[in-house]
Amino acid sequence: MTNAEGSIQLEGTVIECLRNANFRVELQNGHVVLAHISGKMRKNYIRVMPFDRVLVELTPYDLTRGRILFRHRN
Repeated sequence: MTNAEGSIQLEGTVIECLRNANFRVELQNGHVVLAHISGKMRKNYIRVMPFDRVLVELTPYDLTRGRILFRHRN
């Protein structure tokens, strides 16, 4: 799924929590990316834990890094 700015949005699962609000996320297609939390998630104190399903935004320039936009409820 892409939005108007050209970024790619994919769903994935958090597999590891790292320092400074960074996470390793395994996407549905099997790729593993390094992602950080978006500003609105930080502002609203939304916690992300391992095995959470999340929506990740990737840029077409670097497909190994992304931004977590949304945490799905279980």
